[in-house]
Amino acid sequence: MNKVYPDAKSALHGLLKDNMMIMSGGFGLCGIAEILSDAIRDSGVKGLTVVSNNAGVDGIGLSRLLETRQIKKMISSYVGENKLFAQQFLAGELELEFNPQGTLAERIRAGGAGIPAFFTKTGVGTLIAEGKEVREFDGEKYLMERSLFGDLAIVHAWKGDTAGNLIYRKTARNFNPMMATAAKVTVAEVEHLVPAGELNPDHIHTPGIFVKRIVEVGTAKKRIEFRNTRPRPSKAPAAGTGVEI
Repeated sequence: MNKVYPDAKSALHGLLKDNMMIMSGGFGLCGIAEILSDAIRDSGVKGLTVVSNNAGVDGIGLSRLLETRQIKKMISSYVGENKLFAQQFLAGELELEFNPQGTLAERIRAGGAGIPAFFTKTGVGTLIAEGKEVREFDGEKYLMERSLFGDLAIVHAWKGDTAGNLIYRKTARNFNPMMATAAKVTVAEVEHLVPAGELNPDHIHTPGIFVKRIVEVGTAKKRIEFRNTRPRPSKAPAAGTGVEI
């Protein structure tokens, strides 16, 4: 089975449809499938429900799908860095299902593991619990949360092989391994593609069994949400030494 496609458009061919649910890996701008999300935007598909920790920042990644009004609903845990996201939500133009971040991660993991629901203390007695079953275990109240499983998952990996095995780099791993398991079809964009057998099995984060299509996109732009700097130390010579510090 050939899993390698020449570009993002062909990798998504035949998979996109209106009103589908898309699982999107990444956290902020770290590890997002930017090339694949741009290809989804270019396809014109609409009415999307997107599961993602957030929608990045304005003008990058999923936010470009908000610009074109292709996203109907977001299932997320954080929206604070995206002005367009907040504007559309407050104007009633975008549905939003808020989740505590750990609950969101577990809903995705459970979906990939075939677990339909689970119980958690998180959210009991808050707005999060409205309309959900609360059950008592060992004298403590727990809230039932349903798992999430999409039509399509898009993930970004640092390295992959032609069999679909993936390695994520450092914090860019974030939600990607869970998303890759929690959809009918997973498409991965990788910075470096190598022949099957070249990756150390002990280093693989997502086994190729979960990945149906893969596209090599080259080294990703290492974007920074917030660039915080501090003044450089003085270059003036220390008193009485004539030595720069």
